[in-house]
Amino acid sequence: MTSPKGIRPPSGDAAPPDANDPDIVEPRRWLPSLIWIVPLVAALIGIGLVAKSVAMRGPTITISFLSAEGLEPGKTKVKYKNVDIGSVRAVKLSPNLSHVLATVELTKDAGSFATKDSRFWVVRPRVGAGGVSGLGTLLSGAYIGADAGRSAETAHDFTGLETPPAVTIDEKGHQYALHSKDLGSLDIGTPIFYRRMQVGQVTNYSLDKDGSGVTVQVFVRAPYDQYVGVNTRWWHASGVNVQLDSSGFKVNTQSLATVMAGGLAFETPPGEAAGAQAPANAGFTLASDESEAMHEPDGKPVRVVMNFNQSLRGLSVGAPVDFRGIVLGQVTDIGIDYDAKSGNFTMPVTMNLYPLRLVRRSRGSPTPPPDSPQSHALIERLVQHGLRGQLRNGNLLTGQLYVALDMFPKAAPAKADLDHDPMQLPTVPNSLDELQQQVADITKKLNQIPFDKIGNNLNESLKSANQMFGQVNNELLPQMQGTLAEAQKTFSAAQSTLQQDSPLQSDVHQALQELTRTLQSLNSLSDYLERHPESLLRGKSGDQP
Repeated sequence: MTSPKGIRPPSGDAAPPDANDPDIVEPRRWLPSLIWIVPLVAALIGIGLVAKSVAMRGPTITISFLSAEGLEPGKTKVKYKNVDIGSVRAVKLSPNLSHVLATVELTKDAGSFATKDSRFWVVRPRVGAGGVSGLGTLLSGAYIGADAGRSAETAHDFTGLETPPAVTIDEKGHQYALHSKDLGSLDIGTPIFYRRMQVGQVTNYSLDKDGSGVTVQVFVRAPYDQYVGVNTRWWHASGVNVQLDSSGFKVNTQSLATVMAGGLAFETPPGEAAGAQAPANAGFTLASDESEAMHEPDGKPVRVVMNFNQSLRGLSVGAPVDFRGIVLGQVTDIGIDYDAKSGNFTMPVTMNLYPLRLVRRSRGSPTPPPDSPQSHALIERLVQHGLRGQLRNGNLLTGQLYVALDMFPKAAPAKADLDHDPMQLPTVPNSLDELQQQVADITKKLNQIPFDKIGNNLNESLKSANQMFGQVNNELLPQMQGTLAEAQKTFSAAQSTLQQDSPLQSDVHQALQELTRTLQSLNSLSDYLERHPESLLRGKSGDQP
């Protein structure tokens, strides 16, 4: 019995092969084609990249900016110290359209930047008080700068800064708060100098809640922060301080850049210790210049008002109040009052005086406090001895006036109103006003002289003089002419008598010759008698018999 075609009997019952039986070939195993290897490898690589990306991916944060200038999804990087720590994935508008929201994916190593006090800003080319920054972004494009915070609280929503922070969190040093009347030329990044060396910069500023001034936040780098003590003085160094004294002109400034862009400086007054190092965020008063910063504290001011009865042209708020060369304060207000009873105007000038600027001790006893009864008694005594206020010219070129306190012993008696707030002190007119008053008095007296009557009398006198001169011409001149003719004849006769060839001259000449010979004989006789005095008794020896 033959088996079906193509089927071999089991090996146990195997029959000897028949020549006519066909060959049975077992099918080969399936092998994949080489063409499938490439996509498989690519898929494996993609899976690996995805896994790596997921493994390296850090937290995702959202940063809000006022503008999306320079931000491009997929291109704009987030850098810290010029190292990439993330990239911008998406940029969209906020629901209220007031700002933009940038979605940023941080790297796994940058997870510490997702803290509450971290700061982010867009780095662009900027020109500020601290100089030019971000020039490298002209070629590489803008990027988001970051400053890692130190808070333990995590956060995912941040508000980006519009300007780069002046100081990073990891920079060593101390921050301080300076209080000033106004900001002046200061800005974020304004340099701070210590002995003309730049040691810090301005980090922020804000207006005080009551609007009376500004608070400037500054940062002083280490190790220079050790020179900021509790007795340190701060001032604006942005101006040129020109001083004129007996030594000439003195110009004091920090640098040309400081004059143009502004600056601050600090130092301890000469001869005074800096004291303990000031703690972080300590407050200081910011003076307008170095001289104001270095001068001794003035203490509490005393408000005083003086009423002047003259023009205040040239007097301005801030004008000094001077006592014999010592500036005691400055003018704070200028007003005008009308007295209905007298019908006159008075010009009240209010000023702040600082008594501590005067000598603190007088004859070994301490100066009494400004508001004490002893101080009021002292002011009353000074007023009784002539203490008065006076307006004086401080500059002949500009005509600026200042208030001078001085002693005027001959001033009219006056009293000080110490119960009034502010207290009132008496005044005297200045020298120019006195001169004007004297000129006015002289003019008034001159106006009282009857020049018309004097002129009429003078005219009458001139008429009488003319009549007298007419009589002289008609009556006296003919007689005078005859007298002059006789005198002329007499002078002619005398002249003829005194001529050299006149007989009188000849007789006089002969007489003088005879007189000369007589004198010669007398001289000879006197000489002989002096030699022979006995000849008076005996006569000449030649005459004896």
